[in-house]
This record gives sequence, C-alpha cells and structure tokens, in this order.
Amino acid sequence: MASLDLFVSPLGRVEGDLDVRVTIEDGVVTSAWTEAAMFRGFEIILRGKDPQAGLVVCPRICGICGGSHLYKAAYALDTAWKTHVPQNATLVRNICQAAETLQSIPRYFYALFAIDFTNKNYARSPLYDEAVRRFAPYVGTSYQPGVVLSAKPVEVYAIFGGQWPHSSFMVPGGVMCAPTLTDVTRAIAVLEHWKSKWLEAKWLGCSVDRWLANKTWDDVLAWVDENESQHESDCGFFIRYALDIGLDKFGAGVGRYLAMGTYPEPSMYENPTIAGRGAALIGRSGIYADGKWLEFDQARVSEDVSHAFYEGTGSLHPFVGETKPIDPELGRKQDKYSWAKSPRYDVPGLGHVPLEAGPLARQIVAGGPGAASHQDDDPLFVDMVAAIGPSVLVRQLARMHEAPKYYKWMRGWLDQIDLHESFYTKPVEHAEGRGFGATEAVRGALADWIVIDKGKIQNYQVVTPTAWNIGPRDGAGAVGPIERALIGSPVADPEDPVELGHVARSFDSCLVCTVHAYDGKSGRELSKFVINGMV
Repeated sequence: MASLDLFVSPLGRVEGDLDVRVTIEDGVVTSAWTEAAMFRGFEIILRGKDPQAGLVVCPRICGICGGSHLYKAAYALDTAWKTHVPQNATLVRNICQAAETLQSIPRYFYALFAIDFTNKNYARSPLYDEAVRRFAPYVGTSYQPGVVLSAKPVEVYAIFGGQWPHSSFMVPGGVMCAPTLTDVTRAIAVLEHWKSKWLEAKWLGCSVDRWLANKTWDDVLAWVDENESQHESDCGFFIRYALDIGLDKFGAGVGRYLAMGTYPEPSMYENPTIAGRGAALIGRSGIYADGKWLEFDQARVSEDVSHAFYEGTGSLHPFVGETKPIDPELGRKQDKYSWAKSPRYDVPGLGHVPLEAGPLARQIVAGGPGAASHQDDDPLFVDMVAAIGPSVLVRQLARMHEAPKYYKWMRGWLDQIDLHESFYTKPVEHAEGRGFGATEAVRGALADWIVIDKGKIQNYQVVTPTAWNIGPRDGAGAVGPIERALIGSPVADPEDPVELGHVARSFDSCLVCTVHAYDGKSGRELSKFVINGMV
C-alpha cells in the first residue's frame, strides 16, 4: 500500500471535537497527531472569582462527568480552607461519584464503542451477524436496554444531589443534603434494579461476586466457557468477538500509567489535606512505570505547552500554571497543533514523561503491592497485561470490570450512612490558601489546583484525563498516550479506518464525521467519508 496521510476531522462518537491525522505505511500507522479542536478557557473564567465559583463553573466543563468535576473542586477547597468533612458527607460524595461512573459504563460501551463491531469490515467474522443483532444502534437487542438502564445509577445521584448533571451540592465541609430513610431505601432499590436487570442479567450472565473472583487472564477465559449464561452474556460475547477480530493486537499506548485515586475511607479523611489524601483512598493512587509502582505526588505534575495553542514553550506545575491562548494560525507557525496542553509526570529516573490515565491505569495501580486493608487490591489486569499486553481489548475490559467493583462499594456505602449524624461542618473561609482536589472520573485522573489570594481565586488549573491521554507532543518530542496507541495500528481500509475509532474510543476522550484521506506524496485528496457509523 502506498504511503498516505489520513485526516479524520472530527472523529465521531467521542465527547467533543477530536481531529486525528495519521501517516500510513503499508497498511500500518507510523505517525499520529491528535488535535483538541476546541478552546474552553475555564481557568480564565475562574480567575478573580470567589473561591466557591469552581463549585458552579467546574460541573459545566462536561455534561457526562460534571459530578466528578464538582467532587474534585470541593476537595480542592477542603484542602485550601482546612475544613472538617463529616463521615456521612464523604459517604454521600463517594456514592454520587460512583453513581456517575456506573451510568457511564454501559452508556459508553453500547452508544459509543460497540457500534464499531457492526462495521462491514468485520463481515468476515463468524460472529459478525450476532454482533449486529446485539449492537446495531437503536435496534440492537443489547443496545437499547444497555443505554436505557444506564440512566438508573444517576437517579441515585439526583436523590442526594437534587439533579444530575450540573449539581453543586458538594461544598467545602460536606454536602448540602439531608437524606431521609426513604431516600436511602429508594437509592438502594434503584441500584439493585440496575444490578439485576443489566449488570448481572445482560452484561455478566452471573453474579457480581462470581465475576470478581477472576484474578488472572486464564480465569477470565475459563469464565467465558464455564456455562452458557456467561458464554452468551454481553461480556462473554465481547471477549470472544474482540479476540476474533484482533482487538488484543493493537492500541497498546505508552505502557506507563497514572491513577490519582478516589473514594476516601470516611474515617480517615475527616480533615482533608494534600499530604494525607493518598493513604485514605479506597481506590488507590499511584504510578506504574517500567515495572515499578510508585506513590503519586501532585508536586511532580506539570503541563507542557510546547505544541499547544498557548504562549510559551515551557512546562509548569499547575499551582503556577498559565492559560494564555494564542491564535491557532499563529500557533501553527510555531509547530503547535492542539488546544490541549501536555500533562507530564516527573518519574524518578525517567524525568517528565507521558502517562496513560483511565480505567486500565486504575486497575494496574490496584494490582500493585502495599495495599492497606481498606484499599482496592486487585491483581487481574496486572496479570492480563503480563499475559497478552495492553491493547484496545484490555483497556475496554478494564472499564467494564469497574461496573461490578463499584457497584459493591456503592452498595456498602449506602448501608453505612448514619441518618442521626451530620452531613456538613461550616468551614472558615480563609482569605489565603492553596488547595488540591482530585478524583478518578470514569475517563481517568481529574484534578484541580486552586490558589486563593485576598479572598479571590488568583489561579485555578484543571487537568483532565483527556489532557493526559490526548495531549500533543511535548518539548522533548514525546508523543501522548493516544498518539502512541495509534502508532502501529493496522488500517485495512483507508476509506473506512474503523481501527482508528477503536483506539481513540477505547480511551473515551472527552472532547465533543467527516474524514479526508490524502496521498502522502502528492497531497491529492483520495476520499472523503464518514466513520461514526450512525448516519
């Protein structure tokens, strides 16, 4: 196959505007560039505002994970103002964060990811007809119940938060709700309905506990063939079909991972501090790089703007970070090509390197050594990566694995709420301070850094999982995780590059299709087409 450049603008079925340009040699991607095509500027909006403005503004950053933005914004102020957070408040925050993640898992799988399984390029597979029957948009036998029932978990969020999305009920010192026994009982009923009707009946074909008993890749393969219910479940079919069409063969990424962690143990984080956060977390924070697990330290985070549409070429920690946009036309003359900055982490011995964020990163960190008794300790995906390597299949299965895991955690937290105790402690609103708040949004590590001076926001920086994954090359020329994952991917049909969609959507980039293919030598347009599979 001749060398050609392929420009996908925008790539369909991702949240936002994502442009992908790749160079293909002999049917394999050899270079890749991912461009965030939309400027947001929330950091600029927040500058000079009241410190609590982030509680209102940040949830508007995203319509699908606004609760995650609220969660970390509240914790950033908790650490800046040195608040006291009652255990009930931590439970409610955890419940709502988990509810938002649980709604996203089936919604994303059926409405964004699995639609590609119906692509005509896979008609050769003996499982293709079944894939179409299950996953065809709107009419698939699994598509409709998966998407419809995905709404149930955020009903729980609305019970406590008043609404979803764009709630602002988490505040420094706790939450602005006073749930009743009826509220808690209703929340349990809604969650159990979602578990019984979708998670166990459609996705797993077995109990939550049976799936979570899998500790190795061999366990998973044996689970698929254990009985007809599991073999024919959507999970069982996904594993069989993904292996058949080769999703275990590409999309590896950088192979280094970041999790900032989430879900504090309520008794261990009543007085939030930056230094005390990691030890309190149930969903662990950490770094995995080159065979080593390391503790996460927010002081080692920086953002590089060398190839982003912002002034300068340097790298700054978010406490002193700058968001100074420039005209993209001017930026392209400086070899800049994206509105996303390039987050990097200073790994001892490696320097400032790109790290992958997201469900796979969380599960790799969960399999590391040193877990305390209250912390997630799950070896499955460490074994899976050792057995078959990282890939589109492994990344996607990591996300689906969190559905049963978070269901169990959320169910336990609902049982722990003590309706006779407080949900809020009024804080002292300090005029000066620095705060860091983070969580694991469904897409990965999400964090705020706030600097308060004279009672106003002096600086506010939001670093999203999409920035970690989709950020452009840095000043050293190192490519970001999605760019790296695209390199080496096969493209069987340049006029319908479904493989590029698999890779990009396996990261579930949050940026919300017309594709142009160009000959790499002549520059001549080869074709123009749509790959989103829904038009």
